[in-house]
Amino acid sequence: MRPARALFGQRARLRWLHLILGGALFMPFWMVGSLAAGPLLGGGGLFTGDLWVQLLAYVVGLPLAAVAALFPLARPMSVAAARALCGVDADRFADGPAHGREARGRTAGWFTLHLGAGALVSGATLALPPFAVAVMALPFSPGLRESELGRHWGLDRAWIWAAPLAGLLMLLALAAVAAATGALLARQAPRLLGPSPADRLAAAERRAAEAESRNRLARELHDSVGHALSAVTLQAGAARRVLDGDAADLEFVREALTAIEETTRRTVGELDWVLGVLRDEGAPEHGPGPGLDALESLVRGAGPRVALTVRGALGSVPEALSREAYRIVQEGLTNAARHAGGAPVTVRLDARTEELEITMENPLPDRPAVTRPDGGRGLRGITERARQLGGTAGAGPADGVWRLAVRIPR
Repeated sequence: MRPARALFGQRARLRWLHLILGGALFMPFWMVGSLAAGPLLGGGGLFTGDLWVQLLAYVVGLPLAAVAALFPLARPMSVAAARALCGVDADRFADGPAHGREARGRTAGWFTLHLGAGALVSGATLALPPFAVAVMALPFSPGLRESELGRHWGLDRAWIWAAPLAGLLMLLALAAVAAATGALLARQAPRLLGPSPADRLAAAERRAAEAESRNRLARELHDSVGHALSAVTLQAGAARRVLDGDAADLEFVREALTAIEETTRRTVGELDWVLGVLRDEGAPEHGPGPGLDALESLVRGAGPRVALTVRGALGSVPEALSREAYRIVQEGLTNAARHAGGAPVTVRLDARTEELEITMENPLPDRPAVTRPDGGRGLRGITERARQLGGTAGAGPADGVWRLAVRIPR
C-alpha cells in the first residue's frame, strides 16, 4: 500500500500536476527556442518532429526562463503554486517579490528547475501513456502489429505476449519518475523560495509595526474607557452620598448627572473612533480623535474639584501633539480619581515656550494605594506617549503632593 500511495496518492498527484504546470509555463520559451534552433539545424517549422531541434529548443529555452524569473511577479506566482501543490508547510515560503541579488538568484534557480523538469515530465506524460497502451494492446490487435508503429519498433516479434507487462512497466516507470521529480522539487522549494535575511528583517519590521499599532489602540481604549468609568463612578458616588444626607443638594446632584451624561457621550464617540480604526475604516466621520480643544469638556466631566490653568495658545499646538496631550491629561485625571479618592486636582498647561508642559497635582492619599503586580498601565502609557514625541514624563510625591510632570517638544 505504501508504494502505491507514494506513486498515486494525493500528494504524488498534486506534485505531478505541479510539474505539468511547469511544462505549460515552459511552452513559450520552448517555442522561442524552436524558432532559433530550426534554422541552425536545418529542421522544419515550429512543431517539427526532429528530435535534435526539440532538444536544442529546450536548451535555449532554459536561460530564457531564468531571465524571466528576475521579474517581480515570478516569486509570488511560484510560491502560490508550490504552496498549493508541493505538499510543503506554507510558512516555509517567502511572501512578496524577491528583493536583493541573492533572493532573485534563488528564485531564478527555482523557476528554471520547475519549468525544466516540468517540461520533461509533461512531454513524457503526453507521449508515453498512448505508446504504452498501444504496446499492451499488441497481442489482441493483428492490425496494430502490422501497422507502421509495430514494424518500426519491432513489436511483431516472438516476445509480443510480454507486451502487456512491458506497457504496464512503462506506466509505472513514468509514475515513479514523476513522483521522484516532484519529491526533489518539494525538497528544494523551501531552500530556493524560502525567506532571505532581508525578507526576515522585513517580516520582523512588519510584526513590530503591527504590535505598535495594537499597543497604541490598547492605550486609546485604556485611556478613554478607563477614564470614563472612573469619572462616572466618582460622580455617581458623590451624588449618592449627597442624596443620602440630611439635606440633599439638588444642584450638586444635577451637576453630577450632567457630568456623567457628558462623559459618557464623549466616550461613546471616542470608542466609536477607536473601533473604526480597528476595522481599518479610519473613522473619518469622527475625525482623528479628541485634542486639546476638548480639554475643558474633559475637565468638567472629571468633577467640580478639578481646576484647569492654561498659559499660552493651545490652538498653536500641532495636531498630533494635541491628541497625545489630551490623552495624557485624561490618564492623569483617571489615576487621580482612582488613587486620590475625590481630592482636588490642579491641571496646568503651558504652551508659551518651545515645549508643551503638562503638570498635574493632587494631595497624597492618607494611605498608599494598592500597587498592581504589573505596575499599572496608566503611568507607563503616559511615559510611552511622551517618549514617542521626544519628550519626558515623571510622576511621584513632591512637596507633599503627587505630581505628574510631562514636557514634550512642539
